[in-house]
Amino acid sequence: MIDIRPVANTIGKLVVTLGVAMSLPMLVDLWRGDRNWTAFLESGALCAILGSILVLATRTADQSLKIQQAFLLTTGLWLVLPLVGALPFMLGAPYAGFSDAYFEAMSGMTTTGTTAFPKLDGLPQGTHLWRAILQWTGGLGIIVVAMIFLPVMKVGGMQFFRSEGFDTLGKILPRAFDIATETTLVYVFITCLCFITFILLGMSGFDALFHALTACSTGGFSNYDAGFATWPGAPQIAAAFFMIVAALPFIRMVQLFRGNGAPIWRDVQVRAYLRWLFYIVSLIVIYRLVIQAPGTGANPFQIIGDTVFNVVSTASGTGFAAGDVTIWGHFPFALLIIIGLVGGCTGSTACAIKVFRFLVLFRAIRAQARRMHSPHRVFPLTLEGRPLDRDVVSSVMAFFTLFILTFGLLIVGLSLTGLHPRTALTGAWTAIANVGPVWGPEVSRNGAVDQFPTAAKWLMIIGMFLGRLELLSVLVLLLPRFWRQ
Repeated sequence: MIDIRPVANTIGKLVVTLGVAMSLPMLVDLWRGDRNWTAFLESGALCAILGSILVLATRTADQSLKIQQAFLLTTGLWLVLPLVGALPFMLGAPYAGFSDAYFEAMSGMTTTGTTAFPKLDGLPQGTHLWRAILQWTGGLGIIVVAMIFLPVMKVGGMQFFRSEGFDTLGKILPRAFDIATETTLVYVFITCLCFITFILLGMSGFDALFHALTACSTGGFSNYDAGFATWPGAPQIAAAFFMIVAALPFIRMVQLFRGNGAPIWRDVQVRAYLRWLFYIVSLIVIYRLVIQAPGTGANPFQIIGDTVFNVVSTASGTGFAAGDVTIWGHFPFALLIIIGLVGGCTGSTACAIKVFRFLVLFRAIRAQARRMHSPHRVFPLTLEGRPLDRDVVSSVMAFFTLFILTFGLLIVGLSLTGLHPRTALTGAWTAIANVGPVWGPEVSRNGAVDQFPTAAKWLMIIGMFLGRLELLSVLVLLLPRFWRQ
């Protein structure tokens, strides 16, 4: 029988922490004289009470974690914390129903960025700040999970990074805590730098804070219906830079801040990610300049800037809205869908399949092609000069299979709820890859999915949840053998 007390104890502590964090938007609304502050007071008090009860009830539990408990913890966190995070949306503005409130909180904590609220401009600043806090904490949480838990849990080939992670969960947790602390400091520093940059580029203090939190978490929430199109030009270029930084492996940035910059430049993931970004941007810019620009009087520099921002926003999984990319044409739109499925680097706040798995896939395909040509030769698989073990390759292939299967099932499921085919496709894409934007006739002017059937919203919630936790770490809980061992 699995001892769930260590899991419950950790979740209880984080529920209390989230309740304390609600004091920040409460103070913002209180300072502005908005009565919405009472929603955060009530929600925070409820979280503090429930979380404390859970912690006290499990205080005698052994705090070391075994593999099974690690699976339960990662899954439980992204189920329970969005439930807690949804409380202010129900008790205060916008007074959403449970489905919409949980959708918004899940979208926030998984850093997806799709909103269920049709009118963002009129919401209190406290509500907006809470949405940004959910994304920022969700981004930090997934970095820690990717660095500490997933390599040990061998999810989707993540065991390849075990040497950069932690060999056990029980005995090495103090070291894990140290690395998580360093990662948090780097994350905070990048966020502060982004905030200052936005201030210098003309944003108000609150707008700069909000978008620094959502850009560095590659979340994509905005406090305006127009999204990031509110700040064309330099702010978008600055945001693109910070989104790229957030999509890089944070273990490399920790090493960089320690004074060792060589690993980040040698990292094959980083080089591939930047190279692929350059290719996609170049293809779309050339297409738009050659096919669209002639005869329209469009500014080439504006086209380049607009393309860079939207491609980076999609590739990093941020999903900031800045204009209608569907009018670019079928070819650019298809490229955006593809790069959105690729995602960023492993160990970052970015989502989707990740660059690492595509690198493994390409090497496996190349090796297989060589074996067909020379069946008696041995072609070892390596990445970054390290051998790729058979279980790593198998795990990656299993992840690809499961990802594509889940993606297809989501498209079918959303179509069965009555959504337009394009809406179903992009809805499944944005959920499973945690990207953000949805396009289709049922989507509101600000990109909200408030008009979607309730069943469609819950399918997207499931997709966001599965996509953020790398699919296998959740589905393994459905195996009877998991609970027996």
